[in-house]
Amino acid sequence: VQLQASGGGLVQAGGSLRLSCVASGSIFRINDMGWYRQAPGKQRELVAVITSGGNIDYADSVKGRFTISGDNTKNTVILQMNSLKPEDTAVYYCKARIATSRFDASVNYWGKGTQVTVSS
Repeated sequence: VQLQASGGGLVQAGGSLRLSCVASGSIFRINDMGWYRQAPGKQRELVAVITSGGNIDYADSVKGRFTISGDNTKNTVILQMNSLKPEDTAVYYCKARIATSRFDASVNYWGKGTQVTVSS
């Protein structure tokens, strides 16, 4: 299983970026997909997650600014980030909880991070 993330970059405060992540490989079931971020000197933290049933959770710091959406048919998750702030600067990681067969428990898979930099 591989997670391919894209869409990071440099943007001014108040701007927008869109991150996307596609899961590929031997996938039987995706339980949830989401985004985490890690700023320099800080622990990795949840940004947003969406379950296969459509339940969504956001970090308080991004509520009202970020929107997560998923496409189960394409094994894709999108994070639309609006009204970006300098404190959103971090490496963003895609994570998916995936079962590779009906007999296996779901495990977490991580994509390579993508840098998001918001200038003031």
